[in-house]
Amino acid sequence: MSTIKINGDVQEVSLPLSVLDVIQLNNVIQPEMVSVQRNGEFVLKDDYASTLLNEGDEVDFLYFMGGGSK
Repeated sequence: MSTIKINGDVQEVSLPLSVLDVIQLNNVIQPEMVSVQRNGEFVLKDDYASTLLNEGDEVDFLYFMGGGSK
């Protein structure tokens, strides 16, 4: 088993694992609306399936929300 961090929480996983796999394993709500950073760098949506994670990687799921005006 290997460890990676997902949104700051350590998870034990079996590698190889892609960004897309991690999205699915973590039951990300509205995956089409999430942006992903791997080790502080954004991963392009087209690369989710081909971007493989390594031991110790840090992955963050980011949701961007629009706001209204007063």
